[in-house]
Amino acid sequence: MSIDDLALRSRATSPDDVVAPVRSQDRVFIHGASATPTPLIEALARRTDLEGVRLYHLHLSGNVPTVAPEHAGRFRSISLFTGPAMRKPIEEGRADFMPIFLSDIPGLFSSGRVPLDVAIVQLSPPDHHGNCTLGTSCDAAKAAVENAKTVLAEINEQMPRTHGNVVVPLSRVKAFTLSNRPLCEHEKPTIGEVESRIGEIIADLVDDRATLQMGIGAIPDAVLTRLGNKHDLGVHTEMFSDGLIPLIEGGVVTNRYKNVHPGRTVTSFVAGSKALFEFVRDNQQIEFHPCDRTNDTALIRKNDKVVAINSAIEIDLSGQVCADSMGFKIFSGIGGQMDFIRGAAISKGGKAILALPSTAAGGKVSRVTPALKHGAGVVTTRGHVHWIVTEYGARDLHGLTLRERAEALIDLAHPDFRAELRREIAQVRHFDFGGS
Repeated sequence: MSIDDLALRSRATSPDDVVAPVRSQDRVFIHGASATPTPLIEALARRTDLEGVRLYHLHLSGNVPTVAPEHAGRFRSISLFTGPAMRKPIEEGRADFMPIFLSDIPGLFSSGRVPLDVAIVQLSPPDHHGNCTLGTSCDAAKAAVENAKTVLAEINEQMPRTHGNVVVPLSRVKAFTLSNRPLCEHEKPTIGEVESRIGEIIADLVDDRATLQMGIGAIPDAVLTRLGNKHDLGVHTEMFSDGLIPLIEGGVVTNRYKNVHPGRTVTSFVAGSKALFEFVRDNQQIEFHPCDRTNDTALIRKNDKVVAINSAIEIDLSGQVCADSMGFKIFSGIGGQMDFIRGAAISKGGKAILALPSTAAGGKVSRVTPALKHGAGVVTTRGHVHWIVTEYGARDLHGLTLRERAEALIDLAHPDFRAELRREIAQVRHFDFGGS
């Protein structure tokens, strides 16, 4: 069945008609990342009769008019992972943020802890069996469509059909609109000298037959560009972007030695360019699964040599890692960092890696600090932290004392800040760095 099928078109309605079932005080899930159903969000914002609607979502892309100041009181956005559109509304108190592991989000909906009235999603066109897919983002959307009382959808001709646990029968959808518009793309990051050096250091830590988890950004991309000499890598990750494509097409990623979903690249969502969306379209070597599966520590650890590569905003000299906020300002979220840090740490031969440039603000601020900023959130605890990488090297903090950690982390800091860091931590903890 294609989007041009007359029977399908006869059932389709306008975006305004699709969101008509939403009622005041409803709890509504909104599909996110490149699958953000923008036409339906815009239609929701046109509903002047609604009050107190709670919108639960991860990172949203594109136009999100429901968070505009004039809609305060009508819609309350609740970010389970924050993107650019939500940072200012959260800071100003017009939206909320929920700290939560990515692996725990589907359970909010399936357990009834957050009872969903409506799920609003973007789907691929149905096949001849009448089955749509969640396309580029399975994550928590699968649990949302299975547990919401009502499912509303945008069916987009350009949303790729994907494989894995992503099927949504058209019969599950109460109302839908049809579209033919490009998905939101994620701009490719610029890899600078610092990111390039960090990527080189991390690549040296990746062994043949390792199973990779990586995020999005300049550092993960820098790592991926340096893995061309590796053999039989696997991928079990919560997300990936364009940088992985050459490794799959070049035979570097084979998934041959994975114990969980061998022979398949496993992910929960993708974010990147149109080329990436076309790469996953009907690609049976790519499997999408809900994030309570991709991020299940018990499953992650079953693969050997798991290398988890995640980023940080700052780290203190005891090993506490902030990755979701800048002081009190929420920047992103907990996401899957702890899921994979722990999963990699207990994987046989695994390496849990957190990477960050040594400085911020054009070199004026050290990201390695005696203490985290006031209000900063600890995403990875000092008990969970293992490998830390900056452009000045890599150190495994596991099994090190507080003094040994401070010494190791100061060595990873920018040289301009090392003396100051030694003085400050010596005053606080009375460390004698000249001792044994």
